[in-house]
Amino acid sequence: MLGTAVVLTAAGVLFCLVTAMLPGPKAGAGSPAHVAASAATPAGAAPSALTSPSPADSSPASATPSAAGATATTRTPQPSAKETPPAASTPALSAGRIQPGTTYKGVATAYAAGDGNGACLFGPSDDLMVAAMNTTDYESSRACGAYVRVRAANGASITVRITNECPLPCAPGQLDLSQQAFAKLADPTLGRIPITWSLLSPQTSGALSIRYKTGSSPHWCGIQVIDHRNPVARLEVRTAAGWRRLPRTDYNYFLSADGSGCGGAMRITDIYGEQLTVEGTALLPDVAQPTRVQFAPH
Repeated sequence: MLGTAVVLTAAGVLFCLVTAMLPGPKAGAGSPAHVAASAATPAGAAPSALTSPSPADSSPASATPSAAGATATTRTPQPSAKETPPAASTPALSAGRIQPGTTYKGVATAYAAGDGNGACLFGPSDDLMVAAMNTTDYESSRACGAYVRVRAANGASITVRITNECPLPCAPGQLDLSQQAFAKLADPTLGRIPITWSLLSPQTSGALSIRYKTGSSPHWCGIQVIDHRNPVARLEVRTAAGWRRLPRTDYNYFLSADGSGCGGAMRITDIYGEQLTVEGTALLPDVAQPTRVQFAPH
């Protein structure tokens, strides 16, 4: 019996030693842990914990309380480098064919300007450095009163004021200069020369004036702006319903067909977007009434 007990004890010790020496199970490709990781991470993608923020995600985060009282993190949008807010003090240019800062090409011809009056109906002029603008760029009297710097190929230049319209066949870009102005650029016998020209905003110490057309009354009126530094883009009159924009004729008057605003305050805007308000002008037909305002130089 003693021998049998010794043999059984030795066998039990041997079995324990063999069991302890056997290797444990390895995490293979089909283990549950690997399957969960594969489902959470797309093929070829690094785990999210190892991903560095890209420059596009570098905006500061702000904490926003959640409904449950926790704090959720949201990103604060940053302004794009391409988005530049417009300056509030910069007036918008009024669309038109003749734009500041632009050089136009064309030809210059000459005509007998007489006393300097023309389609713009400004009246006689003491200065005959005037010109007629081709019909296209005249743009239904929009060019009236514009100061233009004209340059010839020989280097000569002169400043003229637009007081007239040059009808077809005058082509876009063409200026029909007074004979006196043409002679400042070239020999009058040439008759036609290539030129370039651009809009000016000249220095002046005078104020602009307002004139009501002959026949104007409280029931109908035409209003003209005279001696303005920059071309006029629009004219509005004050009515009981607010400011009302008046249509412009090709003879350079703004018309109120029903008399609305005639004899009242008016608001005048130049092509640079500057607005001037004029009050206290009497309804006096064919009288140039000076104001105290003038457009700013550019």
